[in-house]
Amino acid sequence: MPVINLDRQRFSKYVGKEVTSDEMADWLPWLGFDLEEVGEDKVKVEFNPNRIDFSSYAGVARAFKGLRGWETGLPEYDVKTGETLLNVESAVSEVRPFMLAAVVRGLKLEEDDVIDLMEMQEDLHWGIGRDRKKASIGVHNLDVVEPPFTFTAVEPESVKFVPLDKAEKMSLKEILEKHEKGKGYRHLVDWSPKYPLLEDKHGNVLSMPPIINGELTRVTEKTKALFLDVTGTDYNAVKNSLNVLSTAFAGMGGTIERVLVKYPGSMVESPNLDPQMMHLRTTFANKLLGLSLTDPQVIEFLEKCRLGAKSASRSHIDVLVPPYRIDILHEIDLVEEVAIGYGYYNLKPTLPSSVTIGKQHPAQMKANIARQIMIGFGFTEAMNFTLTNEAWHYTKMRRKPAASVKLANPVSTEYTIMRHDLLPSLMKNLADNKHESFPQKLFEVSDVVWINNQLDTGCQRRLHVAAVSSHPTSNFTEMKSVTEALLANLSLKLWKIGVAKHPSFINGRAANIRLRSETIGMVGEIHPEVLNNFALENPTTAFEIDLEEIA
Repeated sequence: MPVINLDRQRFSKYVGKEVTSDEMADWLPWLGFDLEEVGEDKVKVEFNPNRIDFSSYAGVARAFKGLRGWETGLPEYDVKTGETLLNVESAVSEVRPFMLAAVVRGLKLEEDDVIDLMEMQEDLHWGIGRDRKKASIGVHNLDVVEPPFTFTAVEPESVKFVPLDKAEKMSLKEILEKHEKGKGYRHLVDWSPKYPLLEDKHGNVLSMPPIINGELTRVTEKTKALFLDVTGTDYNAVKNSLNVLSTAFAGMGGTIERVLVKYPGSMVESPNLDPQMMHLRTTFANKLLGLSLTDPQVIEFLEKCRLGAKSASRSHIDVLVPPYRIDILHEIDLVEEVAIGYGYYNLKPTLPSSVTIGKQHPAQMKANIARQIMIGFGFTEAMNFTLTNEAWHYTKMRRKPAASVKLANPVSTEYTIMRHDLLPSLMKNLADNKHESFPQKLFEVSDVVWINNQLDTGCQRRLHVAAVSSHPTSNFTEMKSVTEALLANLSLKLWKIGVAKHPSFINGRAANIRLRSETIGMVGEIHPEVLNNFALENPTTAFEIDLEEIA
């Protein structure tokens, strides 16, 4: 989870009035923050990645002022028309096809602002950019370069520049091999014959997206104008990153200017900070929240969350969502904003109309008892995947393939079907551990899946218990005794063990387990051919029981 450290004095400056650490600690949790540390002049909070706009002081202060009622409604962003041109060449279409940009002027940066900027940039890389894969950000000192800018792709050895935090020029290939950031993110571009590069009018390098910026455009507290670029493989991630970044700079007092981005065959002006129109039904909000709010009240609470809102018709509200709120996707998200504006602390707990007490499913209760009994018998519990393959489940067990739940697109030949009994998995456990000392006694209580066309899903889950015992003197009598002891300790009556045939067991040394008139399991000595298939040398006995039948 991302974290932001809020200095009380700096936060008060952004809020526009003096606030105490206690006030911050009292109110920030109602915006969805988790308190990690509260000091006399500092509050450290953790926020959900979906609220990536909280990665800056400006973003937190904007929401804080709304919740307190000091500044409500939709923030307005006056984006100026600029003359900066960015050319995106077709050469980058295969490696990193999208780029958007913005210009910020009129900033008065302090050293702490620069540090916060770097931290916000990394939060955006992680929260939206998926560790720079979908989107990566470059923030540059605009005063040392000259537009128009060109985003292109070049040969790895054809261009050299001084990367950030270095003193000597390096080629793009050398950056991937020697620079810390290059080694960390080389996998994003090293598969391509050409690497992305951002240059100005005179060929000065601003950055090698998504790896590293150039030392030439390093941002310091003396920087007055910024050029923001976001590149990526996902256009929405690029757009959202730029919107969050641009609005944060606007909250810091900067003036945003548009950049004309020229793609092969099209032109785009960025950033586009127009709000998104959505709709909320008051009846829907009241039903989910258990309240009886009027349209004016809903509008008031939405405005406290810095959304624009107005009545459109009876019980229907038009909502304007600011560009930095990339987490609002559905009407249910607007209901959550109403709850935040109303105040979770004002919601009164109520008891449900019908009181019920939860308890474990009877089959699960039997399963827990079976585990305790088998452990008491000296068996070790195994936990296996419910996925397996036909070779282990059928061929090695001397069984003909049966109807099973098959994976449509298995990622490997090892896991292609859902198992419908546990014994093959335990046999594989023995095969994997034959280098260990014997005797080996294993059991498993877990799920199997059967085909059942009478159900809507076409299959059903069943809970089984199975065990194996492998050592030089293992025999039918031993496992039959264990099976009978298990059934007796499960408080079962009227069960019988009778002679049966099964391809995985030796003829004459196998039996079925019947409860009343239903067969609920098998017990016996494993067939020598099965032992050979699993490369096991010791005699092995086993049983398996369907616990669903005795729950």
